[in-house]
Amino acid sequence: MSLRENLNDMMKEALRSKDKERLCTLRLVLSEVKKKEIDEKVIVTDEIMIAIASKMIKERKDSVSQYSAANRQDLVEKEENEIKIISEFLPAQLTEEELDLVIKETIAESGAQSVKELGKVMALLKPKVQGRTDMGQLSSKLKDLLSR
Repeated sequence: MSLRENLNDMMKEALRSKDKERLCTLRLVLSEVKKKEIDEKVIVTDEIMIAIASKMIKERKDSVSQYSAANRQDLVEKEENEIKIISEFLPAQLTEEELDLVIKETIAESGAQSVKELGKVMALLKPKVQGRTDMGQLSSKLKDLLSR
């Protein structure tokens, strides 16, 4: 079953169970999917759905940090709940060890020797880990390894 079909099934279940918060979040995801289809005239694949979900989670994490700084715990909880729901569309997250292994393999594959070749390595690495790790964390780990 594709992620798009899964999204539709999840929305139906949320409607049946009268879970308004979950339904609202799922509708936000569907809205982003439809926006992508219309703007770029593409059929949304599972990979694109993962990218959309990753972007939405990143936006909400940024909001959480801002709401925390403003002592708005009610909004922090709302954003964290949305993150949990949207995370259901992402594949299992990589562990630290798995991430380190993938990074080292990709560096070896690319032949990169310095931080100047960061873009080259990221271009190879991104498709391998998209949606399975925080890209900011990935970038900092990669910089550390290439600067040695």
